[in-house]
Amino acid sequence: MSNSAARVYAYRPALDGVRALAVIGVLLFHGGIAALPGGFLGVDAFFVLSGFLITSLLLAERDLRGRIRLGAFWLRRARRLLPALLMVLIATVLAYRTILPTVELNLLRLDALAALGYVANWRMIYRGDDYFTQTAGPSPLQHTWSLGIEEQFYVVWPLLIVGLFAIGFRHRRRVLLGLCVGGAALSALAGALLYQPNDVNRAYFGTDSRAQALLIGCALAVLLARPARRGPWSPAIQDVVAVLGVLGLGTVALIWLTADGGDAWLYRGGLTAAAIGVAAIIAHTVLSPDDPIGRALALRPLVWIGRISYGLYLWHWPIFGLLNSQRTGLDGPALLTVRLAVTLAVSVVSYWLIEQPIRTGEAPWPLKPALPRREQMPTITAWTSGVAAFAVTGVLVVAATAPVPRPSVDPIIALPGAPPTPSVSEGATPAPINRPGRRPGDKPRIAFFGDSVSWSLGFYLPPQRQLSVTVRSVQGCGIARLPDLLQLGDGGTNYPGCTEWDTRWRKGVALDDPDVAVVLLDRWELMDRNIDGVYRHVGDPIYDEYLIAELSLALSIVKSRGAHVALLTAPYTRRAERYDGTLYDEDKPERVDAWNRLLYLAQAQDPERITIIDLNARVCPDGKFTWTVDGGLQIRSDGLHFTTDGVRKWIAPWLLPKLAALAVGAPMPPN
Repeated sequence: MSNSAARVYAYRPALDGVRALAVIGVLLFHGGIAALPGGFLGVDAFFVLSGFLITSLLLAERDLRGRIRLGAFWLRRARRLLPALLMVLIATVLAYRTILPTVELNLLRLDALAALGYVANWRMIYRGDDYFTQTAGPSPLQHTWSLGIEEQFYVVWPLLIVGLFAIGFRHRRRVLLGLCVGGAALSALAGALLYQPNDVNRAYFGTDSRAQALLIGCALAVLLARPARRGPWSPAIQDVVAVLGVLGLGTVALIWLTADGGDAWLYRGGLTAAAIGVAAIIAHTVLSPDDPIGRALALRPLVWIGRISYGLYLWHWPIFGLLNSQRTGLDGPALLTVRLAVTLAVSVVSYWLIEQPIRTGEAPWPLKPALPRREQMPTITAWTSGVAAFAVTGVLVVAATAPVPRPSVDPIIALPGAPPTPSVSEGATPAPINRPGRRPGDKPRIAFFGDSVSWSLGFYLPPQRQLSVTVRSVQGCGIARLPDLLQLGDGGTNYPGCTEWDTRWRKGVALDDPDVAVVLLDRWELMDRNIDGVYRHVGDPIYDEYLIAELSLALSIVKSRGAHVALLTAPYTRRAERYDGTLYDEDKPERVDAWNRLLYLAQAQDPERITIIDLNARVCPDGKFTWTVDGGLQIRSDGLHFTTDGVRKWIAPWLLPKLAALAVGAPMPPN
């Protein structure tokens, strides 16, 4: 290798400092530090650094050996990246299999296989198309999307370089630089074109839209790969690069302190600017390692964090998910401290026992002092083979064949018998089952209306011989139609067809002609909605007026053919936590209470035909959200929807007799 090449490609502690800042940014962002809204861009810093280092190593090998050994390169990458990933996949699937609802556990199994195949980024884009899949919580393996992009780069980019040098024309490095710059420009253009304000997943996770950071790093590597005959960089160029490094540092700091993952400007130049800023910092530290920025990045604590940054990144996301506010009883700084401490401890163990031994061929640290050096290589060979075989087998077995819990089937619930048909005095309202057009002996008809929470309640009811139950609830649709809303802290809009919910409800009433219409609305009315340019929520008089109007329309529709309305109170929810462990606004109990107060106001307008049934008291018997009732029966699957067992064993025996009583005009059983 030439002296110039050696100077450029030599180990630089400051580059580990760049890794450290990148992973710290990601960890603090996922820890809910509001002062760093753009910390997720630490991933792009990893991309730039990877593009720079990999291209530098490939070009250095070409200069030294006259060729690039692709097999050896890919083997080194596998030894560096695969062992820790395999451990994380096994640990995550095992840890979450008893926590996640069935839908999300099925998703996780496929997420693990996608991560193992390094296509997790495309998996996160096309994870599913049904409502419960689309609204599932973030995957415990969601962070592996970036590993997928990097590994795809590691496969394709060396092939392009080898092919380019095999062609044999003169200015191959200039062509390579053109490929880097042109590819980065096309990637940035793809990000701008693919960006959608209400769904950034395609632009955020796509290899095509995010490859720009990797290619910017590649371009930097080509620029710094000077032939020896050209000598060292001139002081003037070093001064220019130093200025660019300072400007890059300022650019990166500004973007990290202001960016939001849904900002349009981020996909229309912001990601590119952030990546160029990181590249400028890297260039400055490589050419002037003794300048202040280089010395600061080479501080020992940063270098140490940088060396274990891969493990920190891999382990932090599933650990943060396990150590949430509900399980720890903590939030804010205390929760973040616990999460960081556990992540650091696990990452250090992973580094010394798994990553380093397999990468370097040295015995694991606990065995090293006890073994003569000549015995360490056979030991590490056995260690590597054993770990790899166990890990690959474990991921495949656990992810592909782990049994999914199946709901139990409960016996049919005994309902109160219908009383004899009463003689109805003139002017009195008959029981719904005795309405004109209903025949003696017909089973009471119960129809459910509302959103996906109502759907989960009605759909999971056990079959009944004495009742006819239909479910007309619309997954993803409440009765609020205002298009601009805030969900889990992000802007969004209604699902297609939700603005015509009233038409869909009318069709359901016409088809079923129910004796009792069960109405449960528990999510979409609790979100902030834009009214005349101001986001408002339930409890705000202006928004309450809007909700009351929509609720009145809903009740008039389900009553239109003589049904009695069973208006269920909304139970408390815990669908998701913010990164700092606090609740999103739509999960806050005060919003649920405000909505339930509106239900009582609506019921007061027609008390003879509308009955409030306090589902919240049944589902949350202690006056607060709970996952389990009755000594451990899990009643909520994801903090919002009901489990099959929860409905069949806890809600149905309590609710169905009440609905049957309303249908036949009998007194309702007590709570």
